[in-house]
Amino acid sequence: MPQTLIKNATLLTMCARNGSKPLQGDILIEDGRISAVGQNLEAAPDAAVIDGQNRLVMPGLVNAHTHSSETFLRGRYEGMPLELWLLYAYPLLMGPVVDERLLYLRSLLLAMESLRSGVTTMCDDFFDPPAHDLSRLSAVFSAYEDAGIRANVSSAAMNVHTLDALPYAREVMPLHLQEKLDFGPPMSAEAYMDYCRSAFASLHGKAGRLNFMIAPSAPQRCTPDLLQACHALAVDMGVPLHTHVLETKTQAVTGHEVYDKSLIGYMSDLGVLSRNTTIAHSVWVSDKDIATMGEAGCSVAHNAISNQKLGAGIAPIRRLMNAGITVGLGTDGMSSNDTARIFDVMRVAGLIHSVSGPDYDQWVRADEILTMATIGGARSAMLGNVTGSLEVGKAADLLILDLTTLSFTPLNDIAKHLVYAENGSSIETVMIAGQIVVHDDRLQTIDEAAILAEIRELVPAHLAAHAELETRNAVFHSAMAEIHRRATLKDIGMNRYAGDFSAGEPAQQAPSQKTRSAQARV
Repeated sequence: MPQTLIKNATLLTMCARNGSKPLQGDILIEDGRISAVGQNLEAAPDAAVIDGQNRLVMPGLVNAHTHSSETFLRGRYEGMPLELWLLYAYPLLMGPVVDERLLYLRSLLLAMESLRSGVTTMCDDFFDPPAHDLSRLSAVFSAYEDAGIRANVSSAAMNVHTLDALPYAREVMPLHLQEKLDFGPPMSAEAYMDYCRSAFASLHGKAGRLNFMIAPSAPQRCTPDLLQACHALAVDMGVPLHTHVLETKTQAVTGHEVYDKSLIGYMSDLGVLSRNTTIAHSVWVSDKDIATMGEAGCSVAHNAISNQKLGAGIAPIRRLMNAGITVGLGTDGMSSNDTARIFDVMRVAGLIHSVSGPDYDQWVRADEILTMATIGGARSAMLGNVTGSLEVGKAADLLILDLTTLSFTPLNDIAKHLVYAENGSSIETVMIAGQIVVHDDRLQTIDEAAILAEIRELVPAHLAAHAELETRNAVFHSAMAEIHRRATLKDIGMNRYAGDFSAGEPAQQAPSQKTRSAQARV
């Protein structure tokens, strides 16, 4: 691969030394990596030279948390909290498995929109019941290989029955409905470990930019031995243990009802909090939880838009950062966000924390949001030494934006323009590992028109079948609504100020669930 030299550009390196301070200079790229950053750099005679005049070069954005399994459900739901929305987006009563071609196409569609909007790395925790299958996992890897994106990929694992992972479920749901939820014997920890080891052996490191990560769905949805096995293997392989924790108040109540402690405290007792642990959401965390997470070196994927659409709440991002916790930004899935654009998440995250309290010195700033969207996200994905900043030795994952567009006119502070004014429309070029994957509003790796035409042809039948599943699962709606209502009214000792929480560990509650009798196969 010949050298590429980007000359006379405005550089936003996001490295520790310069952060979001813009610099003028050049970037030299060799063999997919950044070999030099400076001024008046020289390149080989056959190097490709890109004029950086009036252009901004910055690291590619990192989507720290998403679900490709929701890609075909964009624009389908609104006005439901998580526990109700799950009934329809992830039906309890399942139908036939999604055809492998559709599995490939829905992953590719997510990658296409991600690349077009400047996302060069994403963490895809897709859901693919009823079992984990290497062939189907390979279809997702193939989609991302063909698109040219960098990704951590996994299929969410759980082995605790849905009703035992929710407070009040056994007492609220009528027995005849409970009996419909017979999922057979649960998946064992060893069975999932066998699957993970096979995935590492056959897919991890594919194309030099695709990795397998380990994704137990949530602590309350997995048995202790499964959580501990997942964590041990994640540490051994140097990949994230990617999980959902304390997204909603119902989940906050679950910890105290089932374990007599918060879910973070439960994970800490099991020894599954560490540098490898990436927690999606982290909305309903107490000060004690935050201190525990900080001491363990965890990361958080902040899903500012999804949390609002599902009414989950506002994560206490300033207090998480003050505890030394690495924060990345995630879109979550297209059913709870409706786009794959991290620029949208940046803007919402930059605005929403201004209602977190009266101390405006503690509001989250644009330069901090940019850090989350780049190097923070990379670190949460255990890829901080690979991508997330423009530094010598790192992969050439970068964006070139036109600074003469409306979003940057007149030009004041680049960081603030990127967070509050830009939406990705100024992107001219997207490069991953030195390869141009988007240029002049065209994907360079695939025939985008043909893929979109195939999706329009095949997906209507899939959505019609999904509509039948929605109708079947509506029988559980009233019970789930009652679970949500009871949890919302439960006093767990957290006083809220417009989405943030005051100090203090939630008061201990007398548990009403002491056992988990039934468990589900994933």
